Amino acid sequence: MSQTIASDTFAHSSLRVHAADNVRVALKDLPRGHEVEDKGRIVRLVESIRHKHKFALVDLAEGDRVIMYGVTVGRATQPIAAGAAITTDNVEHSTDSSQPQGRHDHWNAPNVEAFQGVTFDGYHRPDGRVGTANVWLVVPLVFCENRNIEVLRQCVADALGEDPYRDYKRMARELLHGRAAPKPEPAPRERLFPHVDGVRFLTHTLGCGGTDDDAKALCQLLAGYICHPNVAGATVLSLGCQKSQIGMLKAAVAERDPKGLRPVHYFEQQATGSEEELIREALTTIFDGLAEANRVTRTPAPLSELTIGLECGGSDGFSGLSANPLVGAVTDRLVALGGSGILSEFPELCGVEHELMARCRNADVAERFRQLMDAYQRHAASVGAHFSMNPSPGNIRDGLITDAMKSAGAAKKGGDSPVVDVLDYTEPTVHKGLNLLCTPGNDVESTTALVGSGANLVMFTTGLGTPTGNPVAPVLKIASNSELAKRMPDVIDFDAGPIIRGEAQIDKLADELLKLCIDTASGRYQPKAVRLAQYDFIPWKRGVSL
Repeated sequence: MSQTIASDTFAHSSLRVHAADNVRVALKDLPRGHEVEDKGRIVRLVESIRHKHKFALVDLAEGDRVIMYGVTVGRATQPIAAGAAITTDNVEHSTDSSQPQGRHDHWNAPNVEAFQGVTFDGYHRPDGRVGTANVWLVVPLVFCENRNIEVLRQCVADALGEDPYRDYKRMARELLHGRAAPKPEPAPRERLFPHVDGVRFLTHTLGCGGTDDDAKALCQLLAGYICHPNVAGATVLSLGCQKSQIGMLKAAVAERDPKGLRPVHYFEQQATGSEEELIREALTTIFDGLAEANRVTRTPAPLSELTIGLECGGSDGFSGLSANPLVGAVTDRLVALGGSGILSEFPELCGVEHELMARCRNADVAERFRQLMDAYQRHAASVGAHFSMNPSPGNIRDGLITDAMKSAGAAKKGGDSPVVDVLDYTEPTVHKGLNLLCTPGNDVESTTALVGSGANLVMFTTGLGTPTGNPVAPVLKIASNSELAKRMPDVIDFDAGPIIRGEAQIDKLADELLKLCIDTASGRYQPKAVRLAQYDFIPWKRGVSL
């Protein structure tokens, strides 16, 4: 799964990604009759090919494999002529993931001399971990408390004078009353807690009415957030009668924080005199917690304390050629420096399982990956679903025809380093290096899980554009193409488009992106998702509602 693409390939209008491929990718819109030279032979397009889409290099018969990235990404459902487009009408999802490979015992780590001794400015916690942010967390144990969470959110924003939607509220008043009607806005207040990045409020739809396993998983996920190195402490609201009990959450927190180093305050509404009393007591803990958190300041930490979650969403036909291998190159650099990466979204690893198993550090790790993938696919089948259903209409429209095609490109976010551990949903990261985490392909569910398992920074690639962020960890958005970066500048942090145009090598941009990660982890750069207060949080509901 090499991250290097030869520069001369981009001098043409299309690209063959791997020597074994029998398709090419159009790098721009190509008309019918356009001729492409491939390995010394000329292929004439028999129809127009949209940029990001693939076309056949040879005549394919029904049942023939479609190969891209050197792996099977589909099978022809009807004859496909050389020069014809690969579409959902003539190709179906198929993989050769069952083919075994020998274990890769050697990894050619990238040269990281330029980053030796480099540090980031982080928040050192009593348990030895280092955060890239410093927030106080307010958490509901059950959806019944979402309304009270919203009350606290608005009260805190008003009291601190840090309403993230102030400008939009002004816009609404102007639209309703006219530009001359609104009174002047007061001058921004001096921040009361300059060393705190804010208070983050979670809401969700779980905690009751589901299975016991879902209740336990929710508590484990919330414990991962409460004990996260980016979190100074937490206020927890419980109704009282729900399945996710305070005792369950306390036990989950104790597993991650056995010495009780993290301040956590629990409130049960059914045991409180009134809603007003509940809100008053919760607000008191929040403001006291902010004062305590403000005593912690950023100090230097080694890059080995960075754990970066690797995510993609709104992917397109260029994602696997630019943004994803770029992120993979950054991941390899971080691992070589002693840090960690977490690659998730198991439905989007379908078709490259054999390659990832070959990279596992031992047979036990490889077997756990196989077992979790098999269990996930069996569960999907039990409800009439399959990984092949993963590509969205937007993915397909922009060239990702099958799940295997999408997966082969998505897996490149994990670079080439060895897989040191495989985690089930909500399990914390304990080994330095590249970890695999079982999550769904849903962007927000997966990002939520990555942070719950310990990612203190997230690199998120996108080809179509998505505003996804996280309440606890900064999320950097990397565009696969420059058109997106120009169209959505308020969302995109880094443009990988020069790779597609042949204007920049992956290695050069990887150094630049790693520097941006360091600046973000140090608080010197604020990601667009943070500026937009994009604090998405969706737990994965694996069971059924009862």
